[in-house]
Amino acid sequence: MRRVAAGPVGVALNGDVEYRAGRPKPFKARVRWSDPATGKRPSRSESFDSREAADGWIDELQRLARAGVHPETATMSLAEYGESVMHLATRRLEPKTLDPYMAGWRLRVKPTLGHLSPAMITHGAVDRAVEAWIADGHGRSTIKNSLAVLVKVLEQARRDGLIDRNPAKVTGWQHAFQKAYDELENPRSLALADWTALTTLADALVARSSGRYRGWGDVVRFEACTASRIGEVSGCRVEDIDTRRWLWTVRRQTTPGPGGLMDKRTKGKRARIVPIIHEIRPLVLERIDAVEGRPGARLFTGPRGGRITTAILRDATHWDEVVVTLGYEHLRRHDLRHTGLTWMADAGVPVHVLRVIAGHSSVKTTQLYVHSDWSHIVAAGDSLTAYLGQWSPTGPQAGSA
Repeated sequence: MRRVAAGPVGVALNGDVEYRAGRPKPFKARVRWSDPATGKRPSRSESFDSREAADGWIDELQRLARAGVHPETATMSLAEYGESVMHLATRRLEPKTLDPYMAGWRLRVKPTLGHLSPAMITHGAVDRAVEAWIADGHGRSTIKNSLAVLVKVLEQARRDGLIDRNPAKVTGWQHAFQKAYDELENPRSLALADWTALTTLADALVARSSGRYRGWGDVVRFEACTASRIGEVSGCRVEDIDTRRWLWTVRRQTTPGPGGLMDKRTKGKRARIVPIIHEIRPLVLERIDAVEGRPGARLFTGPRGGRITTAILRDATHWDEVVVTLGYEHLRRHDLRHTGLTWMADAGVPVHVLRVIAGHSSVKTTQLYVHSDWSHIVAAGDSLTAYLGQWSPTGPQAGSA
């Protein structure tokens, strides 16, 4: 137990850490203080993976207390803190500006980052939030307004002494947005060329990962060959795989949410059926055997059994470094989905079938993957030339069909 006087706020802050065996986060850190106005002893607690993290949390609260920040304010989540200071953070905004800002706060900032305390929000957390908003199809102005209100709330947190810099002042997201827009216009350009390119990438990622974990290569091959999203691969369970007909029923996806990773319905809000091709059936059987065929077990996990995300795959395999080495400087994890859809389209899968596999709500999106066969256009011109030739004094032109 440690005790520190919190001077300006008039409270004495005590902290201790309790170890609770068998818990996912076994170290419970707790702080208590005496409220001079009521005489009560409120407390706050948080659980952590390690003793160091728990001690760090207590140290930070004690530092803030010495700086005059009340423990109740210091332990607020971003959602709670934002609601308490929003009138200050937005006091100079015109109503026409405030309305879209508040919509961004309510619909995007709170669901994505609201569970974290202001001190726990990093540049990386904001980057991932923006990436998720882009992936969800939000427009440039919507993302700009959501970021703007987050900047204002965290700027108030900086003035209150909760943080020493504003992590929401990120740059470069416009480039990521433009890339996503280009992706919608020409997703074929983002695909890997062939099976050799895919296996080379998968093997290189495994070789670069800690412990050369084969599961990372399995995830990459499976995502590309099923034209799925990384969140859907993470959400896949053994019970979703039909090894008799070799079909995968895509029912859920794993995505970041309040309190951490969570499973929710697929992006299209409905289940869909995806074929499992011969090339990846052995790895699927190996994954099923690894979890002893338990129906509710996840088919793909990290080396310690944890759920995977695009950020986890990137960091664990040094993705950015590997793709540059292989000459795919702009390749992202989501481009594996584009690869699978492009290959299926080139293999002659009809557009209406490809749409079902992809889970697209509009056939116009699916048609972007279909390669334009210019020979049919040329043949149409030749046919017209032959038709007009019947009235030409010299007859059909040379080279006409």
